Amino acid sequence: MPNAALRPWTVALGGCLALAAAMGIGRFVYTPILPAMAEALGWSRSEAGLVAGANFAGYLVGALLAGSSRLTAPPRMILTATLAVIALATAAMGLTESFPVLLLLRGIGGAASAFGLVFASSIVLEALRGVPGDGPPSLHYAGVGVGIMLSSGLVPLIGSDAEHWRMLWWGAGACAALGGMGAVLLLPAGHAPMPGAGDERPAGVPFAFVVAYALLGFGYVITATFIVDMVRGDAVLRPLETAVWLVFGAAAVPSVFLWSRIGRRMGLLPAFAVAALCQAAGVFSSLNETSAVALFIASVLLGGTFMGMTALGFGAARALAPGAPRRAVATMTSAFGFGQMIGPPFAGAVRDATGSFGAASMTAGAGLLVAAVLALLVERRQRRL
Repeated sequence: MPNAALRPWTVALGGCLALAAAMGIGRFVYTPILPAMAEALGWSRSEAGLVAGANFAGYLVGALLAGSSRLTAPPRMILTATLAVIALATAAMGLTESFPVLLLLRGIGGAASAFGLVFASSIVLEALRGVPGDGPPSLHYAGVGVGIMLSSGLVPLIGSDAEHWRMLWWGAGACAALGGMGAVLLLPAGHAPMPGAGDERPAGVPFAFVVAYALLGFGYVITATFIVDMVRGDAVLRPLETAVWLVFGAAAVPSVFLWSRIGRRMGLLPAFAVAALCQAAGVFSSLNETSAVALFIASVLLGGTFMGMTALGFGAARALAPGAPRRAVATMTSAFGFGQMIGPPFAGAVRDATGSFGAASMTAGAGLLVAAVLALLVERRQRRL
């Protein structure tokens, strides 16, 4: 096969490794490590939710900064620094028991994860412009699921008991570093924006769709953060905690490819609405915290939709704001981050108050139903224009 034909796949593989490090590990490794860490440090669910929330608060700040037109350095240079920060902040989690320091480290890691998503996607999508087919972009976004699957493997490899929580963070940091190095070697430099470029606001992205995207962040993150903790809370289900998270990641791997196909057939916004309904079904399934079948269904439906919905949302935002694509992506990422930031602290407080995640999951599922309705309303409005 000629080198020119291989290049899109090489770039996509670099993007896959970048998202595996930045998102799959840098963001989501907290979920499988949480039960051991919380047990070792004697955390309540509210404290666990605050640490998760700090990561998502950092993600929100990072998303806002990543859209700035003042960032004129080569995108790969920024991405390289970002991936290094993610690896260091992740490994450093195993060096301290100080709650404020852990909050700070997760906040830094969250900000870097947002930069990783925005800049890796910017480089990859720019390099793949004009390349036919869904394959290379889907490989890029599959990196999140790949990273989640890798993070699920750390627990049985290193140990799930409380005394292993430090080593789990160190192993995660090492994996993020390896993935980041591979990404930097494979990705092109990209083009820095010209001074003043991107100053325009992402006009055309309806506020209702921004709200829908925020509800997506809130809707998926509660189950995604605490599902392994839910499994560990039942003595019968505890041996399945690694498998549940592995299934979550495995479902995420092909999700962008599948939802992109669906989006091309029925439209990006209707596909987003359908995915939101599927995700809501997954959240409602997790209400049965003592059923292995229900929790595996939740893993499949959430893992199989959250990255697909991210890609659909990005695609719709770029279509609605063609003159400011990076700023549009950053705006949507910020909305997503805002929803994520609220979810875990809210769910942790509900769990401590009621002894169950039920009320929090019901609220999250209802939010996803509203997101589906808002997406359809935006689609209807766009057809009238």
